[in-house]
Amino acid sequence: MANAQQNGNLIEALRLVVADSYALLGDTHLCHWNVRGPGFFALHTAFEQQYTELFQAIDEVAERIRALRSMAPGGIARLAEMANFEQIDEDAAAETMVAHLAQLNTKLVEDLKNARNLASESGDDETEDLMIARIQVHEKNIWMLNSYLDN
Repeated sequence: MANAQQNGNLIEALRLVVADSYALLGDTHLCHWNVRGPGFFALHTAFEQQYTELFQAIDEVAERIRALRSMAPGGIARLAEMANFEQIDEDAAAETMVAHLAQLNTKLVEDLKNARNLASESGDDETEDLMIARIQVHEKNIWMLNSYLDN
């Protein structure tokens, strides 16, 4: 059974996952809107698939925080401050967008692994399973984004 400190650490880790996920969602949506060039159709579609899936996933993590009797973070300014991500320029080149999104996904995977480990230490199998599933999605996204960049 988790002690109060373990539970508090897990909640903070989950709140960071929500914030980082929202930051990734925002930048992925921005890239979806503004991508241009020879890879437009493939990237436009891929970015839409990624931000659509992520929107539902954020809801699941936020609801897990609520199930743990804590408050889910919200508000664009608060989430941006928590995430502490550097936003991409609106007119970035397609390859810059892809590299940026791969980097944000990588940061999110680090946060997810931290939350997974804390959930494991706390004996919270449900949260651990949720984090494992999210890690798998984002590792696949990283692979796909990096594969686009391979020459």
